[in-house]
Parts: sequence; C-alpha cells; structure tokens
Amino acid sequence: MLKVYLDSTESKLVLSGPRCLMLLLDKLRSYFQMERKQFNVLMLGLCFCLVFTGFNTIGNIQTLIFNSAMDSTSDGYVEGFNGNGLWSLAIIYMVFTAANWVAPSVVAFLGPRLTMIIGGIVYALFIAQLLVLNTVLLYVCSVLLGLGAAIIWTAQGTFLAQNSDKQTITRNSGIFWAMSISSSFIGNIFVFFTFQGKETIDTETRNIVGIVLLSVTSLGIVLMLLLRPPPKAGKEEQEQDQDLEATEARQSPLTALKESLALFITPDMLLLSVTFFYTGIQLNIWSAVYGTSIGFTHAFGTERKALATISGILVAAGEVVGGAVFGIFGSATVKRGRDPIVILGCVVSVIAYFLVFLNLPNGSPLGETGPEDTAFIESNKYLAIVTSFLLGFSDSCFNTQVFSILGGTFKEQSSSAFAIFKFMQSLSCSIAFWYSPKTPLYWQLLVAVILDVVGTFCFCKVEWKRSKEIQAATEDNSCGIPEEMKAEN
Repeated sequence: MLKVYLDSTESKLVLSGPRCLMLLLDKLRSYFQMERKQFNVLMLGLCFCLVFTGFNTIGNIQTLIFNSAMDSTSDGYVEGFNGNGLWSLAIIYMVFTAANWVAPSVVAFLGPRLTMIIGGIVYALFIAQLLVLNTVLLYVCSVLLGLGAAIIWTAQGTFLAQNSDKQTITRNSGIFWAMSISSSFIGNIFVFFTFQGKETIDTETRNIVGIVLLSVTSLGIVLMLLLRPPPKAGKEEQEQDQDLEATEARQSPLTALKESLALFITPDMLLLSVTFFYTGIQLNIWSAVYGTSIGFTHAFGTERKALATISGILVAAGEVVGGAVFGIFGSATVKRGRDPIVILGCVVSVIAYFLVFLNLPNGSPLGETGPEDTAFIESNKYLAIVTSFLLGFSDSCFNTQVFSILGGTFKEQSSSAFAIFKFMQSLSCSIAFWYSPKTPLYWQLLVAVILDVVGTFCFCKVEWKRSKEIQAATEDNSCGIPEEMKAEN
C-alpha cells in the first residue's frame, strides 16, 4: 500500500509539475504581497506617529506659549503678537469641517501617498511658525492646516484600506491607531523636561521646542517616501476594486454631499449625530481645555507647566489602553454589544468631569490664576493626572464604538457615514474652541456632561433598535438571513 501510494503520489507530482510550480510561485507572491502590506501598515503608523508628535504636542502647549509671548514681563515676549491658541484650533477645525467634502477628490487626483506627503508638509509649516511668532501668520497657517488635515486623513484611510482585506482591516486599524496615538507620549515627555520649573516660556525654550518638534515631523514626512504601492490583488479583489474605483469616479463631490445629506436626515443618523457632536466637545476638553487649565492653576506651583505635559501623557496612556482593549481585542468585547462600552465611557467621563470640577478653579481656562483662585478642594496634582487617564480612556470608549457602528451597521454607506461623523465632530470642535477661551471651566463641564449623557442615550437607542431587528430576523427567518445580518454588524 505504501509503495502504491508513493508511486501514485510521484506520478501525480510528475504529471502536475508545472502546476505545482505555478502554485509555489503564487504562494511566494502572496507571501511577499502580505509582507509589503504589513510593512506599509507599520510604516504608515510610524509616519503618523512622528508627524503628529509635533502637532499634538503643539496643540496641548501653544496656549501656554502664546500667553508668555504676549506677557511683556516674560522672557518670551514677542512685540505685537496677539495670537490665541484656542482660536487657532477653532479655525483649523472649521476649515477641516468644510474641506472633508472635497478631500476625496484631491486623493483621487494625486494618489494617497503624494497626498499624505503634501499634508505632512502643511503640518510642518504650522509647527515652523512657532519659531517666528506672528499673529497673521498663525491664523493663515491654521487655515492651511485645516486643508492639510482633511486630505491627510482621507488619504490615510484610503491607503490603509488598500493594504488591508476583510480579514485584516480590524487588526490593521488597531495597529495604526495605537501607533499614531502614541505620538502624545514622545512630544509630551520631551516638553515635560523642557518646561520643568518654568513659570513662563522664554524665547530659548520656545525655539528649542519648535526646532525639535519640527525635526520629528520632518522625519515622518521623509519616511512617507518609503511607503510602497499596494501589491496587486487577486482576480476577485481586483474586480471589486475596479467596481469601487468606477463608483468613486462617477461620484462627484456634489453627489457625495447629496448622498450624505440623505443619510443624515434618517432617524438613526440624526440620533448618532448627537453622539458625534459630543465626541468633538470631549476632544476639546482633553486636548486643549484641561491641559491649559492645569498649566494656569496657581495652586500647582512652579511645576504647573510641566504638569500640563504629564497630563497629556496620561491622556495618551488612557487612549492606548482603551484602544488595545476595545480596538485590537474588539472581537472579544463586541460579543456583548457596543452599548455597554459606550455606557462605560459615559460613566468614566462623568466621573472625570466631576473630579475636574472639584480639583481646578473655575477661571483656570481663562488665564493665570492667583492665590485667591481656589477650587472646591485643595488642588491635588496626583488627582489631576489620574483624571487625565480617565479622560483618555473614556474618549477611546466612544471613538472605538463609533467606528464600529459606522463600519458595521452602516457598512453599505460607510463613506457617507464617516463623512457625517467627521463633519459633526469637527463642527463641534470648532465651536468649542471658539467659546473655550472666554467661558469659565464649570460651564464648559456642564455642557460636556449634558451632551455626554444625551449622546450616550442616542447611541444606545440606535444600538438597541438594531439589536432588536437582528433578533426579530433570527426568530422569523431560517434562510441564512440572520448570519448575513450578524456579519454586517
């Protein structure tokens, strides 16, 4: 029997030798295609980590730097400069909001790799203006950055999708997100040691920070040149890609806008838009208001500027932990649905807002506080950094589940759904950045808490409705429909 098996096997191998060679070559080609895709995903995450090390760090500290530049008694005083960091961010997000609708056309014309490089250069220009502070230049660079942000993030999504398939998109998204969000660690750790013991930010310190962050961002742009074209897909995937490209080619910006508006007025999307709007308010709180408030709280002493950067590090830590649990390991957490995670995020964020309410003075976002400006309790720096972690963790709870519901429940209209999400988030961010410099902290926290609770309720209402529809389909049908609906969600 053994001899017959061997003879049969050898005969089969001899007869199918050319075919075996073809199969081997296909296997090798698939392996190297996979290796190139993995390389692109990892390099994409590294590039964005470096590029956004500059911008995310500047976003956290620019109000502190600008206030020193406007203080005539400070060693960092710049005559004639009257820029406002929060208003700069407001302009960025206002332009970002509008530019989201035209960014796909730019990516289609230039390609995702070249678009990301151009977007990265715009980010570098924004950081470079820190070296030559000028009010007009600040706001012009803010407008340009709003355009750059729209095209770089659209190109990033396109490039990530090109290097992923149905089996790897969740994993690759998690890897990219964790790598890119870790940018806050690099910049904030550097700024912590640079700002340590400083009451105000002098010219030398400002220039050192600007040069280092500009260098890191420039390195990220250079590394984008190493991104390789995605490997050619199999026949079936090529046909799908060609269909998708044909659809995108037919879809003008006006057509995309009309389809997004049609989706926007549906009951489910109107409810989710409240959640989207809240994520922008939450982004404003942890990325700008909270760190600024810590840096302006007199009770934290001479270490308050450095403490503001530690806050940014702990926010990033919370984001990464949440992303690891709910993003990379999403297959395990999704079994119980999305609503428990969003409710967890709501509870954690309300607790964080309450701790901020107790620990920081009401006037802390408005400027430097004095000895007479006290909180409800004696301001505690350890409580402040714990609160930072909670803010980051709760933000990751909302964002991971928003991406999940858009990519699952609205899978057939994902482009329009994500456009609405970015539109609402950018809109609320820009509004919040406008009122933040003039609004006391407690009023800002009240707005955040109200929208937090309402946004969570709206999200859960949509999630519960969809769950009931799936359950009803499972009970009423036996033709494979439930499995398909499960796969979509």
